[in-house]
Amino acid sequence: MDFLSLFIVALMPILETLIVTAVGLFLGMERINLLGAISRQSLNKLVFFVFTPSLIVADLADTITLDSLGTLWFMLVNVLITFLIGSALAWILIKITRAPQHLQSLVIGCCAAGNLGNLLLIILPAVCDEDDSPFGDSSVCSTDAEAYAALSMALGAIYIWSYVYPIMRIYANKATKDIATDGCTTRENISGETLYLHSEIGTALLLPSEGCPSSEECMYQVEVQSTGSEGKVMFLEKTMLHLKKLIGHVDLQKLFAPSTIAAIFGFIIGIVSPIRKVLIGDDAPLRAIYSSASLLGEATIPSMTLIIGANLLRGLKGAGVGPALIVGIIAIRYIIMPSLGIGIVKAANHFGIVGSDSLYQFTLMLQYAVPPAMGVGTISQLLETGESECSVIMLWTYAVATFSLTLWSTIFMWLVS
Repeated sequence: MDFLSLFIVALMPILETLIVTAVGLFLGMERINLLGAISRQSLNKLVFFVFTPSLIVADLADTITLDSLGTLWFMLVNVLITFLIGSALAWILIKITRAPQHLQSLVIGCCAAGNLGNLLLIILPAVCDEDDSPFGDSSVCSTDAEAYAALSMALGAIYIWSYVYPIMRIYANKATKDIATDGCTTRENISGETLYLHSEIGTALLLPSEGCPSSEECMYQVEVQSTGSEGKVMFLEKTMLHLKKLIGHVDLQKLFAPSTIAAIFGFIIGIVSPIRKVLIGDDAPLRAIYSSASLLGEATIPSMTLIIGANLLRGLKGAGVGPALIVGIIAIRYIIMPSLGIGIVKAANHFGIVGSDSLYQFTLMLQYAVPPAMGVGTISQLLETGESECSVIMLWTYAVATFSLTLWSTIFMWLVS
């Protein structure tokens, strides 16, 4: 297929998403107020507790098998790589732009966590349904696309609460500290959460810590400084120390969100053949349970898209974010990361890790090109930092996503077809 035909195929689902998002924005306006704060919160709870888990468990149970895990395992690694690269680039952006402390956690969240939920659920099946789709039979393609999108959503939810949330929490707590830290001279420093980011994720960009979480760690840092010049303290030891600190900030209650639990059940149903035969299939005795979950899951995409539109409305009224930060986040999410994603997926394909499925490769590449996850806004509200600024960033990034997603989807399809 020529590039123009692929562009048209990629454009259709983006336009559908844009229209539904515009409807949500319209319904959230004060004069209409059908998606006001209270209504939006109620719909958000339905999506979080009912619609999304139903969609994930239904799609994964229907499509995931023990054989398919031989290929799909790389998606777990690929999504993690997107989070690691995004957070590393965010750290660089913070240093270049000298972002205010109260916005640093927000910048990291927006660069690290991508919207792996409703956008992929819209784009992938819609691309398969197009007459000129490069991915072959539409029925098989749509089934696989829903599974890939559901797995992406589940992995995104897990990594947001196990990786992004602890890092944002550390930076948010650091921003709220009014007492200057000076080594380990005060008790306030002992309780401060001021660890730097990239030693926690295992990169070589080490910065000196501004505070000490405990007196034992203070002594450890003194030992590190005194013996570092002699080469007796290994980099791995320091990395493990701060990795333990990062793990200590993981909130297990938030990690095991409904979508995470649904993904676990979806994998169990799909992999364990006896359970699968009872729930899935025309002759399954308990097929009504699966059908009910699938029916509820169909409400996920329109509901989430409407919520996004209503949330973006707040960005029109917000301020306080410098143009340099917005441009930097847009450049990271829509230029640097998709470019790196192509190289990573192509390298994985070269070494035979991802197989020859063009739709699967397209999905892996697309995970690098999506806008920030709306869950970042939820975390900002929980941490009570950068809430209004988050709406502004989301507004601009999602506005640009209309054009960037179309372009990158076209490029990705052209590369894998």
